[in-house]
Amino acid sequence: MDKTDWTLYRSFLHVMREGSLSGAARALDLAQPTLGRQIQALEKALGARLFTRSQQGLLPTDAAHALLPQAQAMESLAAAAQRTVLEAGKEISGTVRLTVSEVMGMEVLPPMLTQLRRRFPALRIELDLNNDVQDLLHRQADIAVRMVRPRQERLIARRIGQIECGLHASRDYLKRYGIPRSLEALEQHTLIGPEHMSAALRPLVQRWPQLTPERLALRTDSDMAQLMLMRAGAGIGICQTPLAARSPGLIRVLPQQFSVPLETWVVMHEDLRHHPRCSKVFDALVQGLSGYLDDAGSH
Repeated sequence: MDKTDWTLYRSFLHVMREGSLSGAARALDLAQPTLGRQIQALEKALGARLFTRSQQGLLPTDAAHALLPQAQAMESLAAAAQRTVLEAGKEISGTVRLTVSEVMGMEVLPPMLTQLRRRFPALRIELDLNNDVQDLLHRQADIAVRMVRPRQERLIARRIGQIECGLHASRDYLKRYGIPRSLEALEQHTLIGPEHMSAALRPLVQRWPQLTPERLALRTDSDMAQLMLMRAGAGIGICQTPLAARSPGLIRVLPQQFSVPLETWVVMHEDLRHHPRCSKVFDALVQGLSGYLDDAGSH
């Protein structure tokens, strides 16, 4: 739609809101005859009468009521386009504090953050590698990538999808000790896992008692250390399947018997939605993590 066309619809919207040509003319800072000619031009273009005169002012016809939603949609689109142009002229700067798990922060997010900084070199990122759920309401962080559904109110949360986790070991380890063919066979293997059982892990050991901490030969609460041990050929542990797909040396075992889906969310406080730096980081994470899951599905 060209500029003239939008001007006609904008005039129509103001007449609908004000109920008179004079009121709409004041709101638009136009002369009343000019506004009247614009309404007539729109009626001629549409081939329909939009208003009838009465003692109460201008009354919208059925055609005007039918046109209103489309005109409002045009107004929203025009406003969004204007915001985009204005935002493009502003430098995105300032600091955004991002909290993520160790593995996400060290293995998954670096390429996304690299691209983000190339687009916005004045942007600063504080990366808090933490497996605990930080309190966004009290601004312990601006944005979080979480593997559990957010429960707090006043948060903007975008569900990315499910990241599947499975049992993995290095090719060298499996060559040395063989591939387990059942969950019971895991008792004959070196298992890697956490030292302490968190609330998120308790359902796992209830379903798969082979993974209780006392049965693990190598224990650490660092997810990154567990991954490094798997890559070094030390034993079998739990790893995100899309991450393992990027690591040629890691092989998944018992995929039919062991699969854990982790819901993945990008979350921030609702008060930050109008901060350009926070919204840019939020959107980049949503896009990047969605691509991460899409890549996993293609393997």
